[in-house]
Amino acid sequence: MKNFVLIGAAGYIAPRHMKAIKDTGNNLLAAVDPNDSVGIIDSYFPEAHFFTEFERFDRHVDKLRRRGNKVDFASICSPNYLHDAHIRWALRSGINAICEKPLVLNPWNLDALEEIEQETGRKVYNVLQLRLHPSIISLKDKIEKETSKENKKYNIDLTYITSRGRWYFVSWKGDLSKSGGVATNIGIHFFDMLMWLFGEVKNSEVHYCEPLKKMAGFIELKKAYVRWFLSVDYNDLPDDIKQKGQRTYRSITVDSKEIEFSGGFTDLHTLVYKDILNGGGFGIKDARLSIELVHQIRNIKPVGFNDRVHPLAKRLMNG
Repeated sequence: MKNFVLIGAAGYIAPRHMKAIKDTGNNLLAAVDPNDSVGIIDSYFPEAHFFTEFERFDRHVDKLRRRGNKVDFASICSPNYLHDAHIRWALRSGINAICEKPLVLNPWNLDALEEIEQETGRKVYNVLQLRLHPSIISLKDKIEKETSKENKKYNIDLTYITSRGRWYFVSWKGDLSKSGGVATNIGIHFFDMLMWLFGEVKNSEVHYCEPLKKMAGFIELKKAYVRWFLSVDYNDLPDDIKQKGQRTYRSITVDSKEIEFSGGFTDLHTLVYKDILNGGGFGIKDARLSIELVHQIRNIKPVGFNDRVHPLAKRLMNG
């Protein structure tokens, strides 16, 4: 049994980490979050200590260590801009870090983390759970077989609309310096997956940019051309999705054929934890390409309308 602590216990994604720790037969010793709405802990680890101040949490973890009750992993579910600091804390405390996406906001932060890994002998793992989705693994096998026979390039359309209310823009997610905007906060999962499937970036451009609300662009990958559209605006949802009372629409087409992966998401964090505990896991090197891409997307000037614009962005740009 491995011992875990959790940073960011009140967040949206934290229960998936608690479940993964429980499902893999391990123990949560302590958790911290400035928000104390963390009753969900009772469903998994009612005996875990909880702190609303990081300093007291740090003192408790140090006390555990001095008493020989070693912490093996820190699960990091804090806001994006704090990931870097919390990973550094974990490594310097002699603890391996399992961190949500994005691992960090800026590519150069990865260099420092690699140095601290070397100094401490501890490891950073990134939760890249879409790489473990059965449908995506099956697609990767298919692509590798097809592209080994010929120099084929696929045409991809990525559309992800996950509508958010007014609270979203008041929270840290509505601050570009803290969240990285929609490309980083909601897009990085899919950009990582697409690069894992179709290879590294050859060219990237942004066509439409409201960085906190919606963005669209084009990426040329080694084996694919990708038109992408990301939005948290309810108005961008297709009418049939609105009529069903749903607030999220996710679509990835490969040569006009839809990838079916609407199911199978609930236990992916558990698969990530199993992979790490079995000696696998995705590290800093795995995370780097997507961090570099979203950083570039955040900072390049939009080129405006051209023949590579995503259909939904085309509608917006044409008024």
